[in-house]
Amino acid sequence: MSQSFGQVIRQRRKNKGYSQRELAEKLEIDFTYLSKLENDRAKYSPKEDIIRDLAAYLDLDADELIFLAGKLPEDNEDFLREHYKSMPTLFRRMKENPKFAEKIFNQAIQEDGKG
Repeated sequence: MSQSFGQVIRQRRKNKGYSQRELAEKLEIDFTYLSKLENDRAKYSPKEDIIRDLAAYLDLDADELIFLAGKLPEDNEDFLREHYKSMPTLFRRMKENPKFAEKIFNQAIQEDGKG
């Protein structure tokens, strides 16, 4: 089973040797909010700039962390607006047919590695 947003940032924070207070101070957020994020108990996910800062301090991929938080990177929003009619079908097909989803993801990974 994959890790949640909170589990990923808590584990990486500990691996980097930061206390919650230290990391929260660097992010300019309250340490109690960071604690809620790490325990997946925050009432709302952080703004993209906080997630990007988390990724930078923790040496994580910012876009992956944004997706893990259940958000969409702002630079992808225009693309989705342009193709909004196709997105429900794409997501439905990937959910209903894991082999199709695996093929799409593998192709994207291979093409990304070539660039």
